[in-house]
Amino acid sequence: MEYTNSAGTWQEISTEGIKIEPGSLYEKFSHLSDPRMPRGKRYSLGLIFTLIISAKLCGEDTPVAIADWAKNRATEIIQALNLTYAHMPHHSTYRRILEIVDDVELEEKGREFLKGLKKEKPGEVITLDGKAIRGTRARHEERGEHMLAAYLPEQELVVAQVAVENKENEIVGAPRLLEAIDLHGKILTADAMHTQKELSRQVVEGGGDYLFPVKENQKHVFEAIERLFASDQPKPGFGKIQNDFETDVWEGKPKHGRIEKRTLTSSCLLNDYLDWPYLGQVYKLERHFAWVYKGTILKTSCETEYGITSLTRAKAFPRRLNQVRRIHWGIETKLHYRRDVTFHEDATRMTRPGAGRNFTVIHNLVLSIISHCGYRNVAEARRFFSANIKRAFQMTLAAIS
Repeated sequence: MEYTNSAGTWQEISTEGIKIEPGSLYEKFSHLSDPRMPRGKRYSLGLIFTLIISAKLCGEDTPVAIADWAKNRATEIIQALNLTYAHMPHHSTYRRILEIVDDVELEEKGREFLKGLKKEKPGEVITLDGKAIRGTRARHEERGEHMLAAYLPEQELVVAQVAVENKENEIVGAPRLLEAIDLHGKILTADAMHTQKELSRQVVEGGGDYLFPVKENQKHVFEAIERLFASDQPKPGFGKIQNDFETDVWEGKPKHGRIEKRTLTSSCLLNDYLDWPYLGQVYKLERHFAWVYKGTILKTSCETEYGITSLTRAKAFPRRLNQVRRIHWGIETKLHYRRDVTFHEDATRMTRPGAGRNFTVIHNLVLSIISHCGYRNVAEARRFFSANIKRAFQMTLAAIS
């Protein structure tokens, strides 16, 4: 039974001309499993999540702010959605719904909707990274919720995410996450925590390739790569040691007073020496940074990273490896930073079990919708939707493509 739409059909057109279409977020969320008792239920799950996402698009972040946004725009919302019940939900209703809805099912419904977001250039790189949701930590708990996401930086799209339980770490959650992803033709990147043999094997046997940095957690591999790329200082009377090194140098334009130069050198000499599944190349990446003010260099720094990849030289020369490592950081700048700074995810207290997880699903969806609309600046997009509330509702009521 539908409690909010007087026509009871997805093809109904409201007085404001907004059409609720099959394949829309409203329709997807209306099919969520609802654990509530029918008696006294005033708001459908489709309506609740439509209001949450629309409010998020318009710049509101906390349940209290979302409830106030809906209450202050009740007349517009009733007309836009053709509602028969005139009162908007209380903020406690949003919290309760976010707590009782299964986050895995919510994420699946969101993923079904996102399949309709067509991109001209499908992303090849998938980035794996986790994020602690600090706002979910209760006083008596050592840690709050922790979510591990698989992200397409080139498309700005979260393809899947899983919760990392309290007694687990990301290493345990990563294989579960990869099972939900189509890896064919993809290059998986992650931080050094995920540089594990079994995960590498799972990626390649799933049809993809991996590119992982190596640190002291894989001591033997790290030391072997470090020795390989050590400065060549031949002894007197001996010729120069032959190698197969190939190098790519990338220098970025000055940005925020910082100039970056990245030099990546790769080699295939350790392929038979290192006991690592499907190893194609090893690399050394040097990052040089210079901070400049009015033409004067204030300070410099240098970082060195060693890594491994299943990509053979026939598939990827150093330039491509350099590009992939640069693309990897998109999950920090385009996803985690935006959720923390723009959506105030960590500052929003969501201590009820499951509520924080569902909020991350909502944030991922909203970011994908904003990216689909062509905005690079999320704050700018939210200001636009705030001034065009009908457009915000269309993002949830229409099957956009």
